[in-house]
Amino acid sequence: MSDKNNSRNKGDRAKGLQLDGLWRQPDFMRLWIGQTISEFGSWLGALALFAILVLEATPTQMGLLETLKAIPALLIGLLAGVWIDSGRRRPILIGSDIGRSLLLGLVVVLAFTSLLKMTHLYIVAFLVGSLTVIFNMAYQAYIPSIVRRDELVEANSKLGATASIAEIASPGLGGFLVQLISAPLTLLMDSLSYLISALLVASIKMPEPDQAAPKKRQSMSQDAVTGLKLVASHHLLRAVAVAAATRGFFGGFFAALYGLYVLREVGLGPATLGILIGSGGIGSFFGAILTGRFTGHFGWGNSLILSSLISGLLAWLIPLAIGPKPLAFTFLVIGQVVGDLFMTIYLIGELSLRQMITPDRLLGRVKASYEFFVGGVSTVGILVGGLLGQMIGLRPATAVAAVGNSLAFL
Repeated sequence: MSDKNNSRNKGDRAKGLQLDGLWRQPDFMRLWIGQTISEFGSWLGALALFAILVLEATPTQMGLLETLKAIPALLIGLLAGVWIDSGRRRPILIGSDIGRSLLLGLVVVLAFTSLLKMTHLYIVAFLVGSLTVIFNMAYQAYIPSIVRRDELVEANSKLGATASIAEIASPGLGGFLVQLISAPLTLLMDSLSYLISALLVASIKMPEPDQAAPKKRQSMSQDAVTGLKLVASHHLLRAVAVAAATRGFFGGFFAALYGLYVLREVGLGPATLGILIGSGGIGSFFGAILTGRFTGHFGWGNSLILSSLISGLLAWLIPLAIGPKPLAFTFLVIGQVVGDLFMTIYLIGELSLRQMITPDRLLGRVKASYEFFVGGVSTVGILVGGLLGQMIGLRPATAVAAVGNSLAFL
């Protein structure tokens, strides 16, 4: 009798150790592993380190390099969304990864032949940025093709968790690798990460259905406007877009002022600033892990409202970071870690909601419209934040940003 009980207990324990959910979905695991590897490669910051250490780029040149990486979202985003919705997404993912791998590999080749100039890096930065925009839109539209709608929160949480780990670990790893094996070889590792991602995505076996062709053909510009119209007309998509634009505009203040505020107003050092920024990745990691439980406990609507409200209120800790430096640092690190935790819960919930309520044939265009609208507002916020900080001072300007972020939940 005891032997039977022992066997039954061992069987129960074995069942308890079995992986469930998307852990047992091989196609999602391939996409997840590939995306994780490319995220680690991207966060190495190899291209920027290469420009600084090998080509001795000036601050102006670095600003132009980063701008050229970011601006494709505004220039090609809407048309990219139309293209992504016009056919299957998996070939686009594979092509984007291979393209990025070849472009970075070309930089390495030019470096070893002593032909590389900043002009080459500008071109590569713009093209890699463009392919990254296309990849990000395509993969978010592709996820509902390989997981069920009720698995979207789990899928986005897993992807968000490993992206957060990459954000925490890779920048420091990139600096270590540059010292250990040189900047060109570190950039080569970034190139290989995209190639591995392409191979893993190519190995996905689940067939992807072709997108249904529209009954009436439209021009590409009309197709692009379709996504904007849907976001504007659908009450939920419109609400999350306006909330994101509010956060983006006032978050732009922090993008422009946070480093200056910490260094000059609070009086902390560059190393401490790096710790503060890195600590946000820790909060994002735990936010990604907790999203499913938080949403399951409070429900969709309440989760979005609560996580947005809490993260907005925690932004107040930034202008309130006064007094002795240890106290100010405590305020800042709590605001960064806990604020990013709840913001990650919000962002994963918001993304999952958009994927659930958007027709599959419009996922790319809705994502493109969303990014175009929010990205444009955020860019304006960066400019306004810098001007306001100059006019009224760093602490008052960050207080304005905190107020604005607090209102996004409305």
